[in-house]
Amino acid sequence: MEQFGISQETTDALYAEGISLAVEVALRILGALIFYFIGRAIVKKVLNTIAKTLERRDDTPSLNEFLNSFSKILLYFILFVGVLMILGVPGSSFLAVFGAAGLAIGLALQGSLSNFAGGLLILAFKPFKVGHVVVAQGHTGIVNRVQVLYTHLMTFDNQEVIIPNGNLANSDIINMSTQETRRAELKVGVAYGTNIKQAKEIILNIFENDPRALKDPAPFVALNNFGDSSLDIVVRVWAKSADMWPMYFAGMEAINTEFEKNGIEIPFPQRVVHQIPQKTDSPS
Repeated sequence: MEQFGISQETTDALYAEGISLAVEVALRILGALIFYFIGRAIVKKVLNTIAKTLERRDDTPSLNEFLNSFSKILLYFILFVGVLMILGVPGSSFLAVFGAAGLAIGLALQGSLSNFAGGLLILAFKPFKVGHVVVAQGHTGIVNRVQVLYTHLMTFDNQEVIIPNGNLANSDIINMSTQETRRAELKVGVAYGTNIKQAKEIILNIFENDPRALKDPAPFVALNNFGDSSLDIVVRVWAKSADMWPMYFAGMEAINTEFEKNGIEIPFPQRVVHQIPQKTDSPS
């Protein structure tokens, strides 16, 4: 090297420094590989433990799936950062880049993040479950699936409604399936002049003999309103949630049949039109 103007001492120093750097890089790579394989084994064991714990303690498949996926992403991210730091990549620089990228993604996906947050709230607090009948966002149906971003309802005419969880978490939800019993309310109109006591007894007898109607609370029948063309009777009957609608429809039909048998008129709006005869000019 002396022909190039580099002394032997400098050459030896550069050679020793190169060897030292190569050894350091090899040790870093070896350490990163060891850290990766040991860390991956630990991550798999932790994920298996989390999955088994969730299966024992929670009956919500959607929440379990989300927590498993989130835990997997988080643990492997930590493992990836650890490998980079062992290789000599500054952790602060990497986290800064990741934070800036996360901010940009967050601004671009504001709606999806709102749905994501709403899904977490629904899955955590469980205002409804799969199979429940709910009224939400103007739709009535059976909850078919609860996912992190969307909730799927099946309406009673077999249409699928997909509702964003962000809207669902911030609106009123009527859950018809949380209680074992429900109250049916019927409104029956009879003509003016009807014997109200007789009409009430007929209605009460129908529901007292219906095995689906609960005895406690007992069926309630009362005159509720003086309508324009009818006396309005309100009927309130309790039943098990699964029996309420069948009892309701059967009761309405039975009331109509019994009223016809007993000559009780169910009125309908009528309009009387008076025709005023036109005056004709008399001949001059």
